[in-house]
Amino acid sequence: AASKLEISMPPVVEVEIGGTARIECNFNIPENASYTYIDWFYVDHSNQQVRLYHVTASGVLEDDTDLKKRLSLGEDKALSLSAVTLQDARTFMCQVGAGSYGRGESSTKLSVYRAGGIPANPNLCSRLSLPPQIATCMSKNIFPSPNLTWHKNGEQLHADENDVTITSTLTRESSGLYTVSSVLYAPVTREDRHSRYHCTVHYWQRGETRTLESRGVKVNIYYPAEHLKLQVVSSSALVKEGDNVTLVCEADGNPPPVFSFFKKNLDGWQDLSSLPDADRGVLNLYDVNKSSNGTYRCQSLDLDDMSQIEEDVDLVVNYIEGVRVKTEPSSTLLEGQNVTLSCDAYSPVGLTYQWRDEKGKMLVEGNLLVLKNVTFENSNTFSCKVMAPSVPGLEQSKKVSLAVKGKPRIVAISSPLYVRQNELINLTCKAIAFPQPTVQWNINGTAHQYMDNQHVASNLTVRVNHDLLQAGAMCRVSNELGVSEKHIQLLDRKSTAESQGVIIVAIIVAILVVAVLGAVIYFLHKKGKIPCGRAGKQDITKPEARKDKIVVEVKSDKLSEEAGLLQGANGEKRAAADQVGQSDGHRP
Repeated sequence: AASKLEISMPPVVEVEIGGTARIECNFNIPENASYTYIDWFYVDHSNQQVRLYHVTASGVLEDDTDLKKRLSLGEDKALSLSAVTLQDARTFMCQVGAGSYGRGESSTKLSVYRAGGIPANPNLCSRLSLPPQIATCMSKNIFPSPNLTWHKNGEQLHADENDVTITSTLTRESSGLYTVSSVLYAPVTREDRHSRYHCTVHYWQRGETRTLESRGVKVNIYYPAEHLKLQVVSSSALVKEGDNVTLVCEADGNPPPVFSFFKKNLDGWQDLSSLPDADRGVLNLYDVNKSSNGTYRCQSLDLDDMSQIEEDVDLVVNYIEGVRVKTEPSSTLLEGQNVTLSCDAYSPVGLTYQWRDEKGKMLVEGNLLVLKNVTFENSNTFSCKVMAPSVPGLEQSKKVSLAVKGKPRIVAISSPLYVRQNELINLTCKAIAFPQPTVQWNINGTAHQYMDNQHVASNLTVRVNHDLLQAGAMCRVSNELGVSEKHIQLLDRKSTAESQGVIIVAIIVAILVVAVLGAVIYFLHKKGKIPCGRAGKQDITKPEARKDKIVVEVKSDKLSEEAGLLQGANGEKRAAADQVGQSDGHRP
């Protein structure tokens, strides 16, 4: 056990400005005796002790000082000072009284620090000349007094080495804090356009040196261009007619020079610098064609030393031109003839051909399309598609329409037509021909002529009378190449109904005959008059037979006989129908 009062305190307590400082006073009294009092002091600028607290067993007395509002005392009798300022950097003392064991005291020095910001600002521009100003660096409101160094790409720069100059200024503010600033001057080369510079502030904190680094900055170095690059930029590897092309000119100078563009013609160079964005090194060519082919030149001008650099590039535009279609025979094409269509075009690259119909369906590969025995229906449009396989997307098409001529061909009429006396009917006649024909009727009525796709059609509205019913109507279609006629047959619905009644009666009679004959055969079989065997026929028409007996020839195959009877009935039915057809004509 200790034989006397012992007091221990940390020699230094460091706290950042604005923070809270906590100073402990640890003591040990022999035989675990209690303290009589504890006093806290600080030492002012005149080296006088100013009491802050007096603590006894009966209570705590806080003295009225300038620190009173920021002081507090913990249960362990440790002193806390909040919102520390630079002026709080002083010595604090703790004194303990222990009755017969006497009294003792100890002290702690409160150290205050402040880590300031440290921005680095690059110079706006530096030319390749005498050592230019690279950047400035400043750190404000720092405590204690700091030191500042410069670094390039991570390596420290030293004044008076390699023409490096560093000027630094240290200022003590009225608050007692320090502000340090520094300016770096150093020679630069073209390669330094990628270099990064930063500054570092070194200061003392908690018994050791601490550092703060600024962000790295790049210096904007001015230097003339040495190389020029001109390239063609397109959405496809091979440029084709209709594409949009951009010529991009780039120089390695800083700032970028002024650019100009030219195109080589037979009589010299055409100035294109008036086009938008040309002075920035971009030449936009829209919807290029064959005439866009040629040599283009980009020229750069450095406004600082007026130096110029030129670079040329060739623009190759792939194209197809002169697509034409030839028809053989080239004279008037008549229905039934054969025709050959041939397609041709020019391009600096290889071409392939396809023939398609007007719906886009491919008909044949190659530049020839042969049509045999052409008809009016062939009078439509064909398309020759020309493609360059080596240049994706390069293609052109040429359309040709065939006009097949010939005399009219009637394709549809309303015949035969079933009518009634005095009925108002429509007669229809449809034909196809080229040149366009006219339709005429041999009877009077109201006619309406119209086009239906490639066909010309005529509707004739007329009232049925006896003469019209007997003679019918004639449709006559003509053009300059010939005439076609067709007869429309008119059938009386009443006569047709009577003929149908005769046929029905004949069918009913035939059915009744078959039924009666079947009943007779069945009756004779039940009476035993007809043997049940199947071995041929039995002749029952002998002279000695009694006249009151029914004489019937029966075949061994009853089903065959019945089928024959039915066939006979059907034959009679067909005969009746043939008679109707001969008298009334045929129905549709």
